[in-house]
Amino acid sequence: MQEFDVITFGSSVIDTFVHTDVSEKKNFIYYPVGSKILITDLRFDIGGGGTNTAVAFARLGLKTGCITKIGDDENGLNILKLLRKENVKYLGSMDKDLMTGYSVILDSKGGERTILTYKGANNDLDYNELNFGNIKTKWLYYSALLDKSFETQKKLALKLRKKGTKIAYNPSSYLINEENILPLLKISDILIVNKEEAIMICERFKKNKQDIFKSIYSLGPKIVLITNKDETAVCFDGKKKYSIVPHKNINVVERTGAGDAFASTFTSAIALGRSLFDALLWSPINSMSVVQQIGAQKGLLTQEEILKYLAKAPAEYKPTKII
Repeated sequence: MQEFDVITFGSSVIDTFVHTDVSEKKNFIYYPVGSKILITDLRFDIGGGGTNTAVAFARLGLKTGCITKIGDDENGLNILKLLRKENVKYLGSMDKDLMTGYSVILDSKGGERTILTYKGANNDLDYNELNFGNIKTKWLYYSALLDKSFETQKKLALKLRKKGTKIAYNPSSYLINEENILPLLKISDILIVNKEEAIMICERFKKNKQDIFKSIYSLGPKIVLITNKDETAVCFDGKKKYSIVPHKNINVVERTGAGDAFASTFTSAIALGRSLFDALLWSPINSMSVVQQIGAQKGLLTQEEILKYLAKAPAEYKPTKII
């Protein structure tokens, strides 16, 4: 029997970071038609919600597995190599007829970015490709997948839920719009979304947006965590709301992976038996570390590094409070 603290189930991609001197204007990055724009820096790394969070969980000391589908190509082999290096057990599938996922991250001069993603093999994982007969896990962590892979996520969640597995769910805006996520919301122990995604869930399921936490909580999740980029993050456990304001004076180099870092760190703290207070204290520290480097996994911290940071952090960093 293989036993895990957490198994992630999400996408894996090769990230290509394209840096230019183009500045954003009114929430848009403009590339004039017919123009040639110089790339000031070009870097390649590994990303995707499944692999980013798997690495985060492993560095925080949890025995981690990762379910994702890759192509039988060089990029897929590089993803497997990374997971081995980070002590993550690969539990997914490799397909010789499909390509590994690929993302192009267009970074602007101001630190914002637009991501172009080719899902490749990611959304094509059939339930029958998994072998879970001798696998047990305390937690499942789901990031956004569509089509066949989404259906597989639902089947696996329902099966393992009966065995006592807890579920953390981090859907995306396109998933909320295109798939019926209600079956997963009903059995989630933790739901992590940003403010825009939370509004979309309320609109999709015709819930009151004025009391967004109670509305989403009524759909099933035991803990609802809503982030808001660099602003206050709030979680609700059905009785109380807890909030934290991340540090403002951070040298943001690249934001890719910050959301994955926050969500997986929050889930890790809960999985390790920490309180909601501690979970909210830990999460922004990992996100802040990630955005100060290029690459979704470069800045991910260990549990010891987070605790060391907290020990020397100024008092104003600890504004977690009950609302």
